Amino acid sequence: MPILKLSRSCSSWLYCLWVGFIVATNPSLAATAAKPIAVKVVVVTMFENGNVTGDAPGEFQFWVEREKLNRIFPFPLGEYELRMNSDGVLGICTGGGITNAATSIMALGLDPRFDLSKAYWLIAGIAGGDPNDVSLGTAAWARHVVDGHLLYEIDAREIPADWPYGLLPLGAKKPNDKADGWTVDTIEFPLNAALAEWAYALTKDHPVADSPGIAAFRKQFVGYPNALRPPFVTLGDDLASSTYWHGERMNQWANDWMKLQAGPQSNFMMTNMEDSGTMTALRRLSRRGLVDFKRVLVLRTASNYTTPPPGKDAAWSTTAEYPEQGRPALEAAFQVGDRVVQKLVEGWSTYGPVLVTQ
Repeated sequence: MPILKLSRSCSSWLYCLWVGFIVATNPSLAATAAKPIAVKVVVVTMFENGNVTGDAPGEFQFWVEREKLNRIFPFPLGEYELRMNSDGVLGICTGGGITNAATSIMALGLDPRFDLSKAYWLIAGIAGGDPNDVSLGTAAWARHVVDGHLLYEIDAREIPADWPYGLLPLGAKKPNDKADGWTVDTIEFPLNAALAEWAYALTKDHPVADSPGIAAFRKQFVGYPNALRPPFVTLGDDLASSTYWHGERMNQWANDWMKLQAGPQSNFMMTNMEDSGTMTALRRLSRRGLVDFKRVLVLRTASNYTTPPPGKDAAWSTTAEYPEQGRPALEAAFQVGDRVVQKLVEGWSTYGPVLVTQ
């Protein structure tokens, strides 16, 4: 294979090996490897239904069709092809779950075809929403992402009588207690709060579309004022777990876990199955200067509630169909997120060189 003159430094032998592998397995990249494509915004979605255009939408399809992400890049190390438009917006669909998200984002971050060093990242997808805080279709900008999978767990039939649930921190002796033994450093990810607040200020008055299906469903949540509201935009924190959890006890744990890991000022609102994997990859990539972790935004929209309505049990609620197949939340993720994407692209002469909140 001919030696290529790359614009990125190959001070790391692992990065050089990766570049060599990418180019060797994609000969067409040799011509573009010397000048990576500068990306302004990366839109990260997690799942798609069928094709990425022309059928029932998942998280990716609205972005591909409405943002005209018509330039296709093969992405053999990912789950879906990459898509880009002429404005510098790049779209990726990672595949569901923490492991898919981490692997896909790492593969993109090391891809020599793209310069992501100044790119803003928008993670935009649907989620389970805490009915204490949100209604269906609500969009929440996160200031913290917390992993909900790295912990101890015991079977519910063996939980001690004085424990509220059978989940406790790594290295701890009881639930909701800080670890005093071993742990890992990929549980809590503080995001750029000023950037999240900028995005919220830009979108807080954006009219999030209501619909008959979610309006009828939320009427069941008597006693939950926020769950009874039409959808809105808010600031609220984000918990990721590859296990799809549900119910009152688990919701109590999620609220406790968020404050335990991210501090008393945090507020759990949305749960998903990918974001701690995405954050792990982005944080590692930022160590090499390949991405800027201060430019990461997380937007999650409620497709379902995390607890059952009064009078229903958790088993029913866990397996119930999403109202309108989650379409209102998919629409909200695009409508609210795209307002920020357009602002960044239109103001790139300002927002590219200098972080938007400075």
